[in-house]
Amino acid sequence: MWWSVILMGLAGLLVGGGISFHQQKKPRWVSISFYVLAGMSLLAAYLLTLGN
Repeated sequence: MWWSVILMGLAGLLVGGGISFHQQKKPRWVSISFYVLAGMSLLAAYLLTLGN
């Protein structure tokens, strides 16, 4: 239960990091990798809720 909340918070931080790097005109792959990691974190949080 708590792991899913932590993973959702991590996803929010990763999305914020992706937006920040995009605004700083960093390479596109950096922002995309942050978004992919955020998506994976949300998927993991969802899968952890299915186990209960």
